[in-house]
This record gives sequence, structure tokens and C-alpha cells, in this order.
Amino acid sequence: VQQIEVTLYTGERFEASFIGADKLMDVAILKIDASNLKPIKFCDYENLKVGQLVVAIGNPLGLPGGPTVTIGVISALNRTLQTPRGIMSRIIQTDAAINPGNSGGPLINMKAEMVGMSTAIVPFAQGIGFAVPSDTVRRIFEDIRVYGLARPWIGIAGIDLNRAIASYYGISFMRGVLVVSVFENGPAFKAGIRPGDVILRIDEFNISSMDDITRSLRGKRIGDVVELSIGRASKVFRALVKLEAQPSF
Repeated sequence: VQQIEVTLYTGERFEASFIGADKLMDVAILKIDASNLKPIKFCDYENLKVGQLVVAIGNPLGLPGGPTVTIGVISALNRTLQTPRGIMSRIIQTDAAINPGNSGGPLINMKAEMVGMSTAIVPFAQGIGFAVPSDTVRRIFEDIRVYGLARPWIGIAGIDLNRAIASYYGISFMRGVLVVSVFENGPAFKAGIRPGDVILRIDEFNISSMDDITRSLRGKRIGDVVELSIGRASKVFRALVKLEAQPSF
């Protein structure tokens, strides 16, 4: 990583240390040596509603003169995006203008709470902006803090399963994580898990969301084996998955 400089709204500049990144989710963690900083408050994903007003702040195209502010609404929740790096799930969609250079800027509500971190990882989307939810950003920070750059990984991308999705695709299970893609030769692939399967349980944890999968892996180490309950068609089977280090993509 090249030398990184952070400029505060006061104009103060600090040299930043790179702590880690989740390239798939377009999130990096930086650290500066500064005091008396007031962190932004986070808004939980569960409190977001379609139609809610939001403001995007960023520096699109690297233009001089300070940050740019755009306003819009939350257009949709729980979007799944196919990107060159893989599948991003549980994404916020907004009509607030988000362009290259906005990535990393906050998407905030009318209470000045951060609802997400803007991403311009889908460069050809017209009139559509996307943001990584703030609780996902918090989870990425905690994972990097606990595990460092090498984090345990099962090697799937999925979406939270609900009754509407299950009905649309004719799935027998009403909750869980629907596996959208499996990374070839990754841990889940080696255990026989395939797209279309539903993850119902990991060890003692019932699974209803991708965040549940993340929580179930906390405290696990690379090389540990976890037991997954997998729904396929109308049957449930057990799969033993040996955790590997998440690649940098």
C-alpha cells in the first residue's frame, strides 16, 4: 500500500496506517493518530425503510474544492450484485448520485446516522447507487480486528432466504441462506455444497442470514471443522466444512 493521507473536515491532515480490507465488499480499514475525534453513529439495517431520505457525501472524480453532497431515497434493500470480484449481498440501493470517488463516503439518514458506506463498484449503473450497510462495515472491522487479514471462510456467496424468495424459486425451506455461488475448490465446494442449496445451521447456530454465518464463525480458526445442515430439494443432509483463509480476491 502506498502512503495514505487522511484530511479531516477541519483541514487537518494525518498520515494513515492501513489495517486491512475486504476487497469483495469494497471496504478498507485505516487508522490515524488523532485525539478528540467524534465517531459517526450507525443506523442498524433492520431500521431502514424503502423511501427513506438519505444523503451521500464523497469526492466524486477527485474534484477539488471539498466533498460533494447528493440527496436521494433508499430505493431497495437486500440487493445482490454480481461484480468482477464476486457476489455482494445485502446491499442498499439508492437514487442518490454515487460516482467513482464516492466509494468509502457515508450514506446518512436525516438523523445524521450512517446507514451505509457508498460503493461505486458497479461503474456502468445509471441513476442507481449502492452502499454497503453500516452493520456490515462494523462486522468487517471486528473481523479484521480479531482475525487480522487471514479470516476463516467457508467459500460461498448467498442471500437471506425468506418466504417470498422461497415461493418464487419453489424452495421447500422458508428460512436460511440460499447459496448463490460456491467458490471452486473452496471449503464448501470440497464438502459438496452447490448453488441452490440452503444453509440451515452451522454447528449450534440456526442460520437465517449471511450475518448469522459470520457470527457462527467468530472464535473459529483456520483449519477448524464446522458442521453445516444443508437443505437440498426437500431433504436435509450434513456437510463437514474445513475452514480456510479467505483469499484477497
